[in-house]
Amino acid sequence: MPLPSMSDADDVPSVLMPVQPSARARGERTGAPRTDRRSPLPRVPGSRPAVGAGPALAVPGAGASTGLPYPATASPSSPQAPPSGPRRPAELPPAHTTLICVALPGLAISSEQGQLNGRGLEGFYRAGRRMLSRCQVRVAGREPLAVQARMLSADRARFMATLRMSAGPDPDVMVERTRHADGTERITLHSTARRPLRLPVEVSLGTDLAELGAVASGRAGPELPASVYDSGLRWSSAHGHSTVTAHPPPADALASAGLLRWELELPPGGTRCVELRVRPDGAGPIRPVGRGATSPLSQAGAAGDDPTAQPLLRTCLEDLEALLLRDPKNPSDIHLAAGAPWRCGMAPADALVAARMTLPLGTRLAAGTLRTLARTQIVGREAQSGMIPGPRRDAGPHLPPGCTGTEATLLFPVLLAEARRWGLPEQETEELLPAAERCLRWLRGAVGSGVYLPDPRPGGPLRCETQAHAHRAALLGADLLEAHGRPGGAELRDWAADLRARFTADFWVEDRGGGRPAAARTPDGRVVPHLGAGAAHLFDTGLLGAGEQAPGLLDKVRTEQLARLLGGPAMDSGWGLRSLGAKEAGYNPFGHRSGAVRVQETAVAVAGLAAAGYEKEASALLRGVLAAADSFGRRLPEMYAGEQRTAGSAPLPHPAACRPAATAAAAGVLLLTTLVGIRPDAPAGTVTLRPVRSAPLGEIGMTGLRVAGSPFAVRVSRLGLAMVEEAADGLQLGV
Repeated sequence: MPLPSMSDADDVPSVLMPVQPSARARGERTGAPRTDRRSPLPRVPGSRPAVGAGPALAVPGAGASTGLPYPATASPSSPQAPPSGPRRPAELPPAHTTLICVALPGLAISSEQGQLNGRGLEGFYRAGRRMLSRCQVRVAGREPLAVQARMLSADRARFMATLRMSAGPDPDVMVERTRHADGTERITLHSTARRPLRLPVEVSLGTDLAELGAVASGRAGPELPASVYDSGLRWSSAHGHSTVTAHPPPADALASAGLLRWELELPPGGTRCVELRVRPDGAGPIRPVGRGATSPLSQAGAAGDDPTAQPLLRTCLEDLEALLLRDPKNPSDIHLAAGAPWRCGMAPADALVAARMTLPLGTRLAAGTLRTLARTQIVGREAQSGMIPGPRRDAGPHLPPGCTGTEATLLFPVLLAEARRWGLPEQETEELLPAAERCLRWLRGAVGSGVYLPDPRPGGPLRCETQAHAHRAALLGADLLEAHGRPGGAELRDWAADLRARFTADFWVEDRGGGRPAAARTPDGRVVPHLGAGAAHLFDTGLLGAGEQAPGLLDKVRTEQLARLLGGPAMDSGWGLRSLGAKEAGYNPFGHRSGAVRVQETAVAVAGLAAAGYEKEASALLRGVLAAADSFGRRLPEMYAGEQRTAGSAPLPHPAACRPAATAAAAGVLLLTTLVGIRPDAPAGTVTLRPVRSAPLGEIGMTGLRVAGSPFAVRVSRLGLAMVEEAADGLQLGV
């Protein structure tokens, strides 16, 4: 029986699940969120998905709990609730202590010890299947002593260990293991002994050829028997085959024990290497999309007073490139997977959000993402025509699960409109315009004769965040339609104006602290007054022509009050913006939507607050995320605990967070580019600069950005003054 979904971090197409050509072809005539038709694993709120080769498994969501201001069955498209009674959770292995090398479709997941023991998630994966689960090295009959593990890049990790071969206290042999996501491991022995050494080296190998979802849920099964193959070993099952070949070839290969043996001679100070290659039968090495000229992202750089800016930007770029995927049926179209290890497939809303945040790095990723999702759009006469399907996601303890399809459908025309401002060629814009028009028609049809957009519809709550998305889509969509001589712009502008006129009266909750925006209104008119990070989307109004921001839903007084609230101690943890205020009922510092810091939402808040002129609050949130990034080795996870920052403390990792995650890595790009405040209008041949004048990181310069299809570089001084250092010929500086 399908269970209600829990989280946007959960219910997405799983490992390398290709985007389908159209929702209509899949029979999704209602446009309802996708659900898995297989028997799911037992799940509880707060757990993560078991990811396999099909759609991610559904989980119980907040909407199934008690204490909601409306029934959990508000949407008729909601899956049937699970049977009552105790349910034992399927414990997922923690991901926060692992080193995850990513070069999709390849993953290599390791503990800090370096040995792959077949426990937990450990192993080499390709396309969601574990090709090798065990790789244990013994030298002279002993396991080397692990001394260090660290990531060298997004797709590569190094593990150092030592051995003592003499009676003294000092190690005589260093064992270095370099592990690649493409399925390669190099084992290097360095001798520091004064005499020649003859060292027997054994590598014990094994695999279950299990899907990642089965591994995560403890259903992987036993190891398979091996057979000797070429210069290594081979395993077979009904699901496929895996081979490990070695260079140099081993002296012995014992299939019954899964063992390869060498006798290596090391002269004093000498070095010997053994290289293992893990592959499916007949498969070559993985060729990552993000390498070299194939990457849709420019290689931007950051330099200035703060030494953390450049390492953070470099790591974010590496993570983004490691998560790039090609549309299998249209290989020229590239998009981002949501994150590793759980979400290695397309998540429509996340892919659009990340592409939008990385527009300063070029428009190729945006174009590929838009084309890929346009092929999934529901087309026909049904009510959901124009919608981009997406799964349900958790909305915290106060609201039922929402639909990421709603967010994706509203983001599509926004990304297209803004990509055009950044320099997307007009021909590509024209090709994508019909899909954007269908999104906007869906919006007007979903609103109908009312003012607000319910989510999920029909009968769902009126979410504050959804109204902000819809308002932005209407204004930027109208701008896009009118620029291409298409009808419908005036109607969208009229509806947006009506929404602005009504929003404050219906969504603002007065209190002794100055008031706050309601998180939602229920179908019967009651307000849900809790304060969460979703309110930050009220600042994200979108980019129009001549460097102008679209108007927001709040007036100046209430905008200032919201800025004060987001910058206050209840929302600002010191490490970033909490997804739910610390004083709200149901607050949980580890909750996906009930208190954890989600990097994407913090970046949205920083960019929106800075654009609205609230630089103090924006700078505090920015510095908090940068401090957290330093604690995480500058590889930002999708979320971490919202515990209050204190002197000498460090952010607590969330054990189930993806790391790397597309939205988190893209958020790092947005945070840094917000400081320089680039607002391009490529069709008009202008670019306007609105830097953060308080210069929270001191002087900063950014190079290698892309505006109007050409390199762009800008520098902001300690006084907050911006200067363009490189730009396309003919690009004029706006006022």
